[in-house]
Amino acid sequence: MSEYILETKHLVKEFRGFVAVNDVSLQVKRGTIHALIGPNGAGKTTCFNLLTKFLTPTSGRIFFADHEITDEKPAQIARRGIIRSFQISAVFPQLTVLENVRIGLQRKTGVSFHFWRSDRILNSLNDAALELLNQVDLAEYANELTVNLPYGRKRALEIATTLAMDPELMLLDEPTQGMGHEDVSRVTQLIKKVGAGRTILMVEHNMGVVAQIADKITVLARGAVLAEGTYQEVSSNAKVMEAYMGTTTGELEGAHG
Repeated sequence: MSEYILETKHLVKEFRGFVAVNDVSLQVKRGTIHALIGPNGAGKTTCFNLLTKFLTPTSGRIFFADHEITDEKPAQIARRGIIRSFQISAVFPQLTVLENVRIGLQRKTGVSFHFWRSDRILNSLNDAALELLNQVDLAEYANELTVNLPYGRKRALEIATTLAMDPELMLLDEPTQGMGHEDVSRVTQLIKKVGAGRTILMVEHNMGVVAQIADKITVLARGAVLAEGTYQEVSSNAKVMEAYMGTTTGELEGAHG
């Protein structure tokens, strides 16, 4: 078994002549937190869409757990254990926090969409749902309607529902976007906590977050890999600083992309 759970080889995506992703080869090691960063328009989200098959590559190949998945459909990708946070976000605002997590747990029971199942069957998942809510510090909100949650807590719920799907690889798309400082700090620590022993690939604009939790960072610029390495390595790379239009690591700290 390869040490890399996910690999892309020479991935290219063109849109009517515009090259959004240009010859990207990624290697995501098992049991690590790998961050994909870059300035606006760098191709980060397009890369994510290629990995989850929301988009089809123009050329190149994608491998997951030693299987080629280049031509597979999004549902096949999810069944393999690649779960993207926004795909199963708390999309049921009028359900409780517990009920949202329980829907994620139903996937393993084979009754994912049987919302009409008896309470007895669904309630058998409550303990597991509460355990996940404990992991993300949401147990006290278990019976709260999701629509009433503050934004940062909704993002934590999104992570809990992702965990409920029992992913082999978690893809987190801008998990701290739009958050205030306190929420950013909470969600950063949460990702670090749930990432122990798991593999996470995340797109993130906040360099402070990446500095705290990423084992490896891939920097994209204009659709291509500009640099790769630890935070210390990429934050002191002149090309990276230029791409973020800064000249010092301090300016890179606050960069958005």
